[in-house]
Amino acid sequence: MSGRETRQSQPGPLIPGRSLRQRFLAGEPTIGTFLGLGSVAAAEVCAAAGLDWVLVDLEHGGGAEGQIGEIVAAAGAYGAATLVRVEQPERIRIGRALDAGAAGIMFPRISSAAEAVAARTHQLYPPEGDRGVASYNRAARWALDTQALDYSNEQTIGIVQIETRGAMAELDAIAATPGADVLFIGPQDLSYALGVPRQFDHPVFQAALDHVLAACRTHGKVAGILANDRAAIERYRERGFGFLAVGSDATLLAAAVRGAIPEGLGVPW
Repeated sequence: MSGRETRQSQPGPLIPGRSLRQRFLAGEPTIGTFLGLGSVAAAEVCAAAGLDWVLVDLEHGGGAEGQIGEIVAAAGAYGAATLVRVEQPERIRIGRALDAGAAGIMFPRISSAAEAVAARTHQLYPPEGDRGVASYNRAARWALDTQALDYSNEQTIGIVQIETRGAMAELDAIAATPGADVLFIGPQDLSYALGVPRQFDHPVFQAALDHVLAACRTHGKVAGILANDRAAIERYRERGFGFLAVGSDATLLAAAVRGAIPEGLGVPW
């Protein structure tokens, strides 16, 4: 093997040791957070703190597509993968996020297996999908690692959000979809869809969680969920969730600041 080939295979921002997908297949739980502040520095801090992944939220967050590559490099320096939640499962948007080095895509508002299949198609190079092929980007190390084009289809992660009644009705079919690696519950959206807004202890909501966990076990997928604090993360992990999101950069910062203010100090509100 030549020195150039050896160097090309070394871990870096895009290859932080074992890939997230390999960890999923091994049954290893992972933890990360959503990025809503639009700050590359915040992403780097979250990665430096020990998270497995960070997720650039283009649906609700303040970040921009142009920051994805910078976050990939910043978080990858600490061994954390970068994921992206897109607003809509559009082919161009998905392809650009992956070209920037994202390890996978989260798809919101998926309501059927057909939508899950269509979204996954945009992640894959032909003939399996319709992602445009280019190598002068971060994902291929600026054309220095064209082998990335060969293994991308196998390594790219698909995360389907379960947050609508339609998704619950077709849950087993969605879970059976190739490339739907993670079924991720958006607690607030799902609770509203089920008619029990923010009532996370309600039997209807809890039954939905059980249904998602069962579908994931049946089809060998990873169940994911968003939680607000360490205690909730631990409960969900014990229950069987393996893709764990703890709040966001904004909520973690706010909680840390609030927790550092002694009683009687600070601006009351």
